Amino acid sequence: MTLEEIHGQQPAPAGHDWIQGAGMALHELLVSAQRRGCLTAGVYESAKLMNVDPDNVAFCVLATDQEDEGDIALQIHFTLIQAFCCENDIDIVRVNDVSKLAAIVGPSEESGEPRDLHCILITNPNEESWKDPALEKLNLFCEESRSVNDWVPTITLPE
Repeated sequence: MTLEEIHGQQPAPAGHDWIQGAGMALHELLVSAQRRGCLTAGVYESAKLMNVDPDNVAFCVLATDQEDEGDIALQIHFTLIQAFCCENDIDIVRVNDVSKLAAIVGPSEESGEPRDLHCILITNPNEESWKDPALEKLNLFCEESRSVNDWVPTITLPE
């Protein structure tokens, strides 16, 4: 008897296609959320939003580059954000390429300056009927990842 049979779960689809599909879905979600004004970027701004209105947060992306791996303060922030997301049933993923995120999200619209993209939150817009298919794909991806004890899966963004 397998672990999936014991828990009544199907194993997560393995392979490059499933992860690549999640990367494409994340790209689509980021573009759609930015267009709708539902994207919050930055560790500090994200923490502030989660503190004020956690029920409005639909998805969280944590991003690092190799040089960020040794940044203890950033890792502590990530640990706290992950705990908060788990406590509030917010799906969360990691991305290991901040430059790809910057190419998708771009600079701050207000100042034109590069933004802190280490944490990005997707919020629910005021429109109650907004159901983004990319968000639904990512929610399923996160659910499948959790079923194999990968609580914060890493996604590779497409080129």
